[in-house]
Amino acid sequence: MEDAPQKKVAPGAPAWILTFADLMSLLLAFFVLLFSFSELDKQKFKELSGSLKDAFGVQREVKAKETPLGTSFIQREFSPGRTNPTIRNQVRQESMNELKRYALAIDVEKVEDHLSKEMESGLVEVANDGEQVITIRIREMNSFPIGSAELSKSFYPVIKKISDVLHEIGGHVVVAGHTDPVPIHNSKFRSNWDLASARAATVLHQITAVGELPNQRFRLAGYADTRPLGDNNTEEGRAQNRRVEVVLLRDDTIDADGNFIVRGKDIETTTDEAAAPPSDTPETSD
Repeated sequence: MEDAPQKKVAPGAPAWILTFADLMSLLLAFFVLLFSFSELDKQKFKELSGSLKDAFGVQREVKAKETPLGTSFIQREFSPGRTNPTIRNQVRQESMNELKRYALAIDVEKVEDHLSKEMESGLVEVANDGEQVITIRIREMNSFPIGSAELSKSFYPVIKKISDVLHEIGGHVVVAGHTDPVPIHNSKFRSNWDLASARAATVLHQITAVGELPNQRFRLAGYADTRPLGDNNTEEGRAQNRRVEVVLLRDDTIDADGNFIVRGKDIETTTDEAAAPPSDTPETSD
């Protein structure tokens, strides 16, 4: 009996497939292990990170506005310190004062440009305290007759120029009258307080009339002979003391009640205090 013919068997997979399959299995196991390692317990992770921070002196988190504080020796020695508030405020104040001085210098230049001819002829003087006060001094000569509060008509153009510069610069204004100590007593004025206040009022009314400036910008004061510039023992000094001052103030010199609070060589007290005469001598004031 003859043997049955054998069927041809298809060739199997190449030998390298076994090696490849083993490699893939190992890679799969490797990635599974990596994934399992990455699933750390959050609480344990925080505890671990905290211990590492303590061990290595890692700086804690700080808010953006908070100054970082070191928690290790190195950080205690080299971490930024807190800025001294006193020094910071002092620097800020010095910067503000510098800006005020710069702004004042610009305004002083404007005033002097407007009144250059009047300054050359001796009709007015311009002074400043370096920070917030500009003073235009009107001498009695050519402005008021002796013992009178009636403004000379020839002085009207000067008042107009003063009004123009006040309109351009803005700010608040004190118009203050001053006299010498020589007593005055006639039908119009009972004392130098009356004369000083009346002259200041005359200048103020003329300034606002020709310039249409609001009354809210102005204060009126009369000082009589209490704030001399010159020596009252000489005629020249007494003539220097007989004057009306137009004092320009910046807006930040006003308190919540609307009083001027400048304390300088020109305005040393609030307006209410400055304008207050002795109780037995009346004075006119806004």
